[in-house]
Amino acid sequence: MNLKDENKSTPEGDVEKVKCLIVGSGPAGYTAAIYAARANLKPVLIEGLQPGGQLTTTTEIDNFPGYPDGITGSEMMADLKKQAERFGTDCRWGLVTSVDFSSYPHKVIVDDKKLIEAETVILATGATAKYLGFPTEEKYMGSGVSACATCDGFFYRGKDVAVVGGGDTAAEEATYLAGLCNKVYLIVRKPFLRASKTMQDRVFRTKNIEVLFEHNTKELYGDGVVEGVKLIKRMGEPDESEVDVKIDGFFLAIGHTPNSKIFNGYLKTDAQGYVLTEPETTKTNVHGVFACGDLKDPHYRQAITSAGSGCRAAMDAERFLSERE
Repeated sequence: MNLKDENKSTPEGDVEKVKCLIVGSGPAGYTAAIYAARANLKPVLIEGLQPGGQLTTTTEIDNFPGYPDGITGSEMMADLKKQAERFGTDCRWGLVTSVDFSSYPHKVIVDDKKLIEAETVILATGATAKYLGFPTEEKYMGSGVSACATCDGFFYRGKDVAVVGGGDTAAEEATYLAGLCNKVYLIVRKPFLRASKTMQDRVFRTKNIEVLFEHNTKELYGDGVVEGVKLIKRMGEPDESEVDVKIDGFFLAIGHTPNSKIFNGYLKTDAQGYVLTEPETTKTNVHGVFACGDLKDPHYRQAITSAGSGCRAAMDAERFLSERE
C-alpha cells in the first residue's frame, strides 16, 4: 500500500494521534511499554503476528532474573504484557504494514488501513532465526530443536547435541555447548569453516567437538523429542552416503534476519539489516524513532538484554518529548 495515497483517502478525524507508539512485543516491546506507561506517555503497543515474540516458542526459561523455578516463554510474556497493561498500555493485536518517517509526527499504518500519527515510535520488531526448512525441523521445535545455545544449552547437560553452521556463531555455540554437553557434533555443509581463525582454533582444540565437514541435514527423528539426525555426506558426489547420528538436541546457528525491511529508506542499518543507533542510546538516525531488542542487537540476543534495551528506549523517548516541550 502506498502510504501517501492512504493519507489522502483517510479523513482527518480517523487519524489516531498518540504520544508513544511501540511496534512489536516480546521482552523489549513490553518492557518499553511498562516504562513508557509509568512515564505517562500513554503508549499504544502493536503486538505483531506473534504476540510475545520468539520467546513464545521456548518451553522453559531458566536464565531470566526473578523466576527461580523457571517459567515457560508464553507465561513470561503473559506476565510482562499484564504488567504493561496494569500501568495503562493499550496493547493491540495487529501488524504494521507501512511507515512514513519523512515528516513529523511519524505516520504508521496498521493492517493496511489504520493510520496512527505518533510523536515517538519505539521499534521492537526483533529478528527471526534462519532455519534449514525441512519438515521435522518445525515438528521438534521446542522439543530438541533450538536456535539459541545460551538459552537452552543447560537442558542438555551431559548429553549429545549437534550444531549446524560453519561461521563464527556456530563455532561459538559449539564451544559453549561443549562446556555443558558430553559430545557436540558441528555439522558443516562445506569442506571448511567460515569462522575466524581464532574461533576455528578454539573449535579444533576442544576435544568433545567433532566437526562433520561436507554433511547436509536430511531430517530429524524421535518419539516426541529429538533422538537423532540423518545426514547426507558429500551430497551430489559419486560417494554420497547417509549418516545416522544419535543426538538429544539440534541447534541452528546459521544466522538471524532482523525484521527491519519495512523501515528501509528511513533507518540506517548495517549490512545484515540490524538497525544502527547512536552510541550508548537507542536513538536511530530519525528523530523521535528508537530501536531496541534483537532488531538492533546482532551479538547477545537474550531476553534480559532485550528487556534492558526496551527500558532504555522508553527513557530516551520520554526525554525526547520533554526536550520538545
